[in-house]
Amino acid sequence: MAVTDVPRIVTARLGHDDSHTLERYLATGGYEGLRKALTMTPEAVAAEVDAASLLGRGGAGFPAGRKWSMLRKDPVTYLVVNGDESEPATFKDHLLVERDPHQLIEGVLITAYALGVTQAFIYVRGEFALGLERVTQALNEAYDHGAVGTDIFGSGFSIDVVVHPGAGAYICGEETALLESLEGKRGFPRIKPPYFPAAVGLYGQPTVVNNVETMSNIPWILLHGGQAFAGLGEGRSAGTRLFALSGHVRRPGAYEVEMVKTTFRDLVYAPVYGGGVRGDGKVKAIIPGGVSAPWFGPDQLDLPLGQDEVGNAGSMLGSGAITVMDSSTCMVRAAWRITKFFARESCGQCTPCREGSGWLERVLRRIEQGEGREEDIDLLLDVSDNIAPGLQWPPQQTTICVLGPSIPSSIHSAIDMFRDEFLLHVKEGRCPGG
Repeated sequence: MAVTDVPRIVTARLGHDDSHTLERYLATGGYEGLRKALTMTPEAVAAEVDAASLLGRGGAGFPAGRKWSMLRKDPVTYLVVNGDESEPATFKDHLLVERDPHQLIEGVLITAYALGVTQAFIYVRGEFALGLERVTQALNEAYDHGAVGTDIFGSGFSIDVVVHPGAGAYICGEETALLESLEGKRGFPRIKPPYFPAAVGLYGQPTVVNNVETMSNIPWILLHGGQAFAGLGEGRSAGTRLFALSGHVRRPGAYEVEMVKTTFRDLVYAPVYGGGVRGDGKVKAIIPGGVSAPWFGPDQLDLPLGQDEVGNAGSMLGSGAITVMDSSTCMVRAAWRITKFFARESCGQCTPCREGSGWLERVLRRIEQGEGREEDIDLLLDVSDNIAPGLQWPPQQTTICVLGPSIPSSIHSAIDMFRDEFLLHVKEGRCPGG
């Protein structure tokens, strides 16, 4: 197993039980990145982040520096942190919000300074009760410490930060739906183009939306330099990344690893990470980037954990959630449960997503319950093709946001890789293991 000896960036404090407190944060170099940033010009701070080649850690993998550069100049601009982590089996941002909220806040403050925004918002999923409590407490502590508010550390820079709890809708993980929710409206994704949030965002003003893990990297980058971050990983996938490993592994958890230098096999089998498949079983399939992602088989375990490497192989790192399924897994049931989730969470704006997800869920449930017909397998593919024409990856956009075209991923993967299981469900009303 290849386990690279690189510094932990976003999880460096998690070995301490009090990692969420201001005392521990200050004792471990907290807010030093902000102090350094305030001695630099905003343009120089942004240049460091651009030099780091930090890809967004929320799913799309868009370069943070480039996103910042797109912000339209205006007297009123906003920064919004997307902490509405809703993808099933994804819990890395949840961990950072709970265990190191000051790191997140410092990243927000440095970013706000670099962009010259007039107000920042941290939008956190409502079900993260402990995370909301801790980030709110941390923000109050940061105000008392002089790191937030008026004339921060005597620099003349002022910014207010607001913590906003969401109401538990998966679709609010999509940045424009999040903005709608933040404005007090129903979480419906906005049509774009013509207007992206950097041009017309929150309250109609230019807005940058960044993910929790993305923001949590910023203090380290300012302290150590963008080139130091870019020196980790390889190619476009610089730095480390936090992966949520779940499913049939001995040691599920969130692990920070060096990108590209680490493979899926390393993450699943290395004793310091997943520790292998439970019960000495074998990998049957993995979902590499949240349940929206096409599946991989065991023959792809040696793929590097890199944005382009996984993308070129036909899937994505997405939300950073890697789910391992062993030989005991019923793939029909797995595809059905994923589709059931998407059918429930569709916002209902777009017909392919609203109607198609329900049709797919009902057909899959029929097969899973032993009442399916052989033609149902092709019916699933036909409906999927209507939602995402060509069943290619990345999918073609037929809906306002990417939720709809992502629904067929698990179905297409399951049928393509395990069609015999679908046939057995149809003919014998059960999966191979009974």
